[in-house]
Amino acid sequence: MSISAFGNHPAKVGRYRAFWNLDDVRRPLVGFSFIGWFPLGEFSACKSWGSAEFLTPEMIDIGAFVEDHLRMLREGETLDDDVIRGACPAQVAVPWLPGMLGCKLRILPQNVLGDERRLSWDEALAVRLDAGNPWYRKYLEFADALAAVSGGRFPVSHSPEIGPTDLHAVLRGHSESILDLADEPEKSAELLFRLGEIFREITKEIWRRLPLYCGGYFDAQYSLWAPGPIIRMQEDATAVYSPALYRRFVQPVDRMLAAHFPSSFIHLHSTSMFLLDAILEIEEIQCYEVNNDAAGPPLAEMVPYFQQIQRAGKPLLIRGAFAPDEMRLLMDSLEPRGLFLNIMVNGMSEVEALRPLVGM
Repeated sequence: MSISAFGNHPAKVGRYRAFWNLDDVRRPLVGFSFIGWFPLGEFSACKSWGSAEFLTPEMIDIGAFVEDHLRMLREGETLDDDVIRGACPAQVAVPWLPGMLGCKLRILPQNVLGDERRLSWDEALAVRLDAGNPWYRKYLEFADALAAVSGGRFPVSHSPEIGPTDLHAVLRGHSESILDLADEPEKSAELLFRLGEIFREITKEIWRRLPLYCGGYFDAQYSLWAPGPIIRMQEDATAVYSPALYRRFVQPVDRMLAAHFPSSFIHLHSTSMFLLDAILEIEEIQCYEVNNDAAGPPLAEMVPYFQQIQRAGKPLLIRGAFAPDEMRLLMDSLEPRGLFLNIMVNGMSEVEALRPLVGM
């Protein structure tokens, strides 16, 4: 394979198609990355924020961020793997959607989070996307800048956004949002569906502006190319829901979101596995991404859930750091078809130790 900018050779698309199609393959789709869980520290552009407590749109220097993105993408010219690398506005360093919905964005040591607004029901149900909102304008400006710089050398995508249940929690308050389900079930269902529509709307808007890459769509956080319109779904707040609450309040929203995007996928943590049966009932969700969380259970306890997803006939993307014995366990336990291993590493020595274990 000839050298391409950022390692993005068009021939790599073939492995992605095989992943989505669940084709019989000799080994999984494999990517390596030096970028960790919290990319805030990867962006030198964030240093200009100083000791500020809150982030504002004016503090985001798009040009400086673009230079950081280009530097990070160049790892693809060193790592000889299967993945296409792309970019999205500030990766996960900025929670754009909470900002668009009026949250103050608090700067933490490794992350930026939207503060709870604690809105009344009337205020929460009146929330809408506003094309004039400064965060909305900055997000689209950032995406346009990345697309212009790309010139077709790398794909540009939506940013990873928190989902409807997470938005419910920041708008009404995390504790209040759980009590809402019992105290105001009708209003809760209405709010969650409206937040789902907002989530769908911002995803569709970004894809109206971005060029396709090799005829397909992309998610930059997971280096996931897809043949059809893609959405990255997330419901981290459901870690404190029961399966019954998920089925009643969230399942209809997630089904609606997935139905609008033929290459939908959902982001999950180990804390979501008790809901996996209920999530798998949504046939419209095409692909599952599960983080192998550093603070989560041992990998051996996660393998049965990975196998359950594969038995359901769904492509599975697993992201995390893996010791050699953990990688052997994955390779021995899972089918290579429809499997994407997105592996976080600290250096080339780890890459070289893992490559033969994944069949490369």
